[in-house]
Formats: sequence, structure tokens, C-alpha cells
Amino acid sequence: MAPADMSRWDPEMAAFQALMEERGKRYPPPRLAPPLDQGRAVTEALNLPLAEGGPRMAESADRWLPIRGRRLLCRLHRPTAGAGPLPVLVYLHGGGWVWNSVDTHDRLMREYAAAAGCAVVGPDYALSPEATFPQALEECAAVVRWVAALGAEWGLDGARVALGGDSAGGNLAAGAALLLRETDPALALRGLLINYGVLDSRLDTPSYREFAEGHVLTREKMAFYWECYAPRPADRLNPLAAPLRADLGGLPPTLVHIAELDVLASENLAMVEKLRAAGVPVESTVFRGTVHGFLRALDHVGAARRAVAEAGAWLRRVLA
Repeated sequence: MAPADMSRWDPEMAAFQALMEERGKRYPPPRLAPPLDQGRAVTEALNLPLAEGGPRMAESADRWLPIRGRRLLCRLHRPTAGAGPLPVLVYLHGGGWVWNSVDTHDRLMREYAAAAGCAVVGPDYALSPEATFPQALEECAAVVRWVAALGAEWGLDGARVALGGDSAGGNLAAGAALLLRETDPALALRGLLINYGVLDSRLDTPSYREFAEGHVLTREKMAFYWECYAPRPADRLNPLAAPLRADLGGLPPTLVHIAELDVLASENLAMVEKLRAAGVPVESTVFRGTVHGFLRALDHVGAARRAVAEAGAWLRRVLA
């Protein structure tokens, strides 16, 4: 439910939110309690129409990788054909670690592929609470390792790999980059793209206090998501789960996109400053008047299209 005072909202953002709330009336509201099957079905139904349209790829395919004892689905998009091995963005979808999929984020992945001229691989990592920290993190890191070592089998350049994600996917991207820094020092990521990422387990920052309710992602939802992903309180202090708590030195060049009216805004701003202090080349943009998840509104909100264009230009530079 949107707040009574929406004077700070981008008008297109406000119109999109009204549209989504109207569509949401067709479905029961997702319950913040297991089992999550019904909530996942509703979330997919609401988000799948937003994944339609957009750039057409030379190749879009579902591939399977043997990852940590199971067959993990990966969505592969190649924007051009016959161009030799392409640099690649491994992109991790958001959804609080508990819902969404490579289907809900298909449009965004194709937009990045077209804007950056790179391939995009989207792992359909295991969701919580059925899989808890660090399973999804380990799966995502393993996909990056495979792309770097064997990506040529898919026409990918394993020496030019960037990692990115939005929301919980941004958390997994940052956590996987930290993990790979320690386990695979020879695997040099070219870039890290964080879109309004979950970067700390604190729920008491200035933006949490200001936007706790009425701005799509609420404090109540984030508390539930953390309980699902990291049910052991000690795990929520682990730097691989809460990357803002980590030593960030040695991470690759990073681009952070921030929604202004978001409970996560403060930790994303803090991440930018901590990366800069650690000597990591970092760029950031705060998209005024936007709320969490604005990138899914590509047909409705100009800020989403500007963000993709900016990220595409940045990816072209770091993957060159």
C-alpha cells in the first residue's frame, strides 16, 4: 500500500505502483509465512507480464549445469550471433531470496545484454527457506567458476566476466564476489553491479526508519526475508551474508544503483563509501523518486530505462 503523501515519488513510479496494486487485487496477498508456494505463484503471475517485450536476442536458451550435487538451470542470452566468444554478465535475480526466478527477470537480463553487447547468464539458484545461507551463495559462486573455466562451451569469454544482481540478488552478487576473492584469487572479475542490494542485516538505518512502510519493500518484509535466508542470527553477521560488514579491498570495479525511497538506501550509500575507502573504483547513481524494484518497470518508468543504459555503458567499459 502506497503512503498518503507521495509528493516525493517520481510520477511514473507512482503510476506504475498504482497499476501493480490494481493488478494485485486479482490475487490473494502473499503471506509472509511458510509454505510459500501460493505466494510464489502470485509473485510470478504479477511479474511475468513485466518480463515481456524488450530486445530480441540472437540466442536465448535454458542450459543446465551440474552444481553442488544438483542440476541448476541457467538462462543464457546472447545478443549477437557469430561474434566469437562474448564477455558475460552473470546476473542474479532479486526476490528476498524467497521468490522470483529467471523468468521474472528475463526482460532485465535481455536489456543488459543488448545495452552492454555481452552475454548474460542467469542462475535459477535455490530459494529460501527451503535452502538457507550459504546454499544460494555457494551455487552462484560455482556458476561463476564454471563460466570462467568452461564458458567457451557456450561461446563465452571466461576471462571477461562481470557479476551483478538486484535486491537479494545484489546481496548474492556481492557475497559471491567476496567468496571468490578468497577461494579463487586467479579468477579476476571485471565488474560488480549492485542494484539496490541487501547489504546488511541491520533493520534500523535512517532509510529503514523513514521508509519502513508504504514504499513497496517494508521493514516487516525484510525481517521475514532475513529469517528465511539466515535463520541462525549468527549467520546474519557473516560478511558473506551481510557484505557491508566485510573487508571490501580487492573487489572489482563496482557500480551501485540506488532507489531513493527504499529501506535499503542507507546501506547502499554506506557500501559506496566503504568501497571507495577500500580503494575500489566505484560509481553510483541515486534514482530520485523511485522505490525498491523499479528496474522491473522498464515499460513504465523512465528511470528504469536510464539505469539500464547507464549500466550497459559501464559494462562495456569494464568488459572491454
